[in-house]
Amino acid sequence: MTTLPLTKRGAEQLKAELHRLKTVDRPAVIAAIAEARAQGDLSENAEYEAAKDRQGFIEGRIQEVEGKLSVAQIIDPSALDAGGRVVFGATVDLEDEDSGDAVTYQIVGEDEADLKLGLINISSPIARALIGKEEGDTAEVQAPSGIRRYEVVGVRYL
Repeated sequence: MTTLPLTKRGAEQLKAELHRLKTVDRPAVIAAIAEARAQGDLSENAEYEAAKDRQGFIEGRIQEVEGKLSVAQIIDPSALDAGGRVVFGATVDLEDEDSGDAVTYQIVGEDEADLKLGLINISSPIARALIGKEEGDTAEVQAPSGIRRYEVVGVRYL
């Protein structure tokens, strides 16, 4: 069985979502179904159908999150010692060789990725290009506009 890499923050977010789904969303949808049932004829009851659909989504998401947490390999980036190499959980300072723009990304798991926050998915093209690089190395990334080159300015484990 394959493992799913997650940072500690990502695992906590999934646990919080699971808790919310089980303690808030599930009881709310059960109450909505009971209320819709009380209105009588279920064959033409849109509220009942919508509540049942919502229940199916919530139950599916609960199973998905529980599955991910059961195979999660939780990695604490601050405890890493990768000798300055870019690995999962590393925060990488980059400089675009063409424009000179500086960007900072942390390589995280699929569920944690948020480009606006500088969190990139481990399976994204830029993360795959960065893995194994060290400070001073150049990473080439195939972008829609062509190949982009980034110099690794710094690697931190926060």
